[in-house]
Amino acid sequence: METKAGDPAAFAHFDLSRVDSPAFVVDAAKLRANCQILADIGDAAGIKVLAAMKAFSMWSAAPILGEYLDGVCTSGLWEARLASEFYDGEIATYSAAYKPEELEEICRLSDHVIFNTPMQHHRAALILEQARAAGQTFDIGLRINPQHPTGEVAKYDPSSPGSRLGFPVDQLTEEHMVGVNGIHFHNLCEQDLEPLKATWDRVFDFIEPYFDQLDWINLGGGHHITRADYQRDELVEFLSDVKEDTGCEIYLEPGEAVALDAGILVGTILDTFRNDIPVAITDLSATCHMPDVIEAPYRPAMLHEASKGEPVRLGGPSCLAGDVIGDYVLPVPCEAGARFAFLDQAHYSMVKTNTFNGVPLPSIWLWDSDTDDLQCVKRFDWTEFRNRLS
Repeated sequence: METKAGDPAAFAHFDLSRVDSPAFVVDAAKLRANCQILADIGDAAGIKVLAAMKAFSMWSAAPILGEYLDGVCTSGLWEARLASEFYDGEIATYSAAYKPEELEEICRLSDHVIFNTPMQHHRAALILEQARAAGQTFDIGLRINPQHPTGEVAKYDPSSPGSRLGFPVDQLTEEHMVGVNGIHFHNLCEQDLEPLKATWDRVFDFIEPYFDQLDWINLGGGHHITRADYQRDELVEFLSDVKEDTGCEIYLEPGEAVALDAGILVGTILDTFRNDIPVAITDLSATCHMPDVIEAPYRPAMLHEASKGEPVRLGGPSCLAGDVIGDYVLPVPCEAGARFAFLDQAHYSMVKTNTFNGVPLPSIWLWDSDTDDLQCVKRFDWTEFRNRLS
């Protein structure tokens, strides 16, 4: 996959020596700018916008999101707990499957509880009834699968054949919709308006019979609304039309768009040598700090990467042979102690970090490029590794 972001913005002038290595640095000003765009879309179209915590869960930045957005969407009990403790606004919770013993608390924490299939909703009927009898207020959503692939990579496309995400829309019946207040689908990945329109065209006829009973329709995430080339005026027109046609409250739940180009990951070269090609060992690990580099796979953009020169293979400090970030023409000398940074690392990278092989976690910093205020939000020591184990 080719990253569709990587604008250095204010980070073009950031002094990498001001922070630890490795370190995530998130720009509060860029977060505000992204959230302002999302809020403007919501206001202009008369819809609600939720932040997808699965992509960006830096709760020290929750007050920024709360200024602009209508709430968050979560992916299970632990994210719902985090949302309840730190975030303002509505909480919409969706999971591919709920454990029965966790569902009561999810109902208590959430405004919208979204099921992956009608069968699971049916099995949860007694739990839902007891939760409401206890005074909990929430409504029920059903995730549908549009069965309309739009993605570049099949394994990241919720509509790929055999997908586990959402109930196939062509199987939907009146019986399945009993007790359902909202329809949810999530069919995009780093995409713009046209795939959303095509998805809507696909599902419209299947869900139109239920517009009168539905309170809301959630069009999911994967919308790169804050990318400079997104068709935002056309999006407002489309969302307004959907709201008018359905009579429902309309939701979007962008994840990457909230933190797009809002963070960097700073690293340091630890050692260099040559093995057919120049190789540099760094304190950044693809395996531990940027797992999507391997899982997607994709090549993250480097801050100030040079246009000419001999590429250097950058790899992590772990013992895994495949812990390779990629080949880059470095903007700094290829020598021990040199600092560098990868762009657009606030979303997904931060939430996916791990301590495989005892590799330390990056510290987390919040920088405001408008004021130049810089604060260390979190440093991790080796107990983070120890306490995960037994």
